[in-house]
Amino acid sequence: MLTQPPRSITLSEENPSNKQKLINKIISMTEKITNTDGYTETIIPFLIICRHNYETPVVQGVLSPSFCLVLQGRKEVYLGEHIFQANPGDYLASVVDIPASARVTGCTNNSPYIGIRISFTMEEITSVMLEADISVDKRDNKLIFGTCIGKSDTDFLELFVRLLKLVDNPSKAKFLSKLIKREMIFHLLSGEYRHLFLQQVFFDQQSDGVGKALAWIKENYTHSFTIEELARSFNMSVSGLQHKFKAITSLSPVQYQKKLRLQEARRLMLSGSMDATTAALEVGYESPSQFSREYRRCFGMPPLKDIKAAQKNYSPTDLESFLKRLNHFEKTT
Repeated sequence: MLTQPPRSITLSEENPSNKQKLINKIISMTEKITNTDGYTETIIPFLIICRHNYETPVVQGVLSPSFCLVLQGRKEVYLGEHIFQANPGDYLASVVDIPASARVTGCTNNSPYIGIRISFTMEEITSVMLEADISVDKRDNKLIFGTCIGKSDTDFLELFVRLLKLVDNPSKAKFLSKLIKREMIFHLLSGEYRHLFLQQVFFDQQSDGVGKALAWIKENYTHSFTIEELARSFNMSVSGLQHKFKAITSLSPVQYQKKLRLQEARRLMLSGSMDATTAALEVGYESPSQFSREYRRCFGMPPLKDIKAAQKNYSPTDLESFLKRLNHFEKTT
């Protein structure tokens, strides 16, 4: 398990007073919605409130397309050799599904970690681009890591205030929440990391290439493949595929597939629905012994020992929250 990658990307600039007032207002609004430790879903399908009353250990999962606004405490996400540290007022955005490790720090029972997670799809990004007449051209076909950390401004924070006001008004939320989400996406498309989103749209619009290869692995992670077959299927050279894939995800295609398999197997075992052998077969392993070796290499313990430790260390409520962090993939083939 990666706990201390060598490079760090941190934003720690001081917040202006008007920005801090908005952050405090949003914190107060979230506390009226929930004071429960863990992940709280709302009537707005794409909105989740994250709260932790204590610092968490490093947990492995999959960072899916979303942006998370940190309001209180700190969030650290480990991706390959990178550490992304988000402080209050920062947002962490990802445009691709990336296996990652994360933890929250700087929080106590009296001052818990609070964050808001907004999920999105690339179809929504493309739709906003078309309506706002934002074009994509070949200049956006440059390799940018698939995750970024940025600073929110007062305009962006006001959108969260408007969104949270809808949580106790289902009739308005059904219509207005989608419009506010589109404003949020437009804000990101107009900001300093616009090229991160435009790059992914560019890849999505191609009939082949690294974007399609990444999507294929995500949807077919139980299927075996060779890197040569994958490159040929998407009209790329082996070296080109490897280079571009790692630049975006920090992993090779085979490592990416392996991470997805192991994360889903762990989720299946933690949920109590499968034993190790059944879970291994379910996610595509043909050899239980190979699964056990790779599982131990990834999580630090063999499957049975790891699952027992997790079940012992987490209360039923904590375990439910823990499972929600493992953004698993439903098989589509």
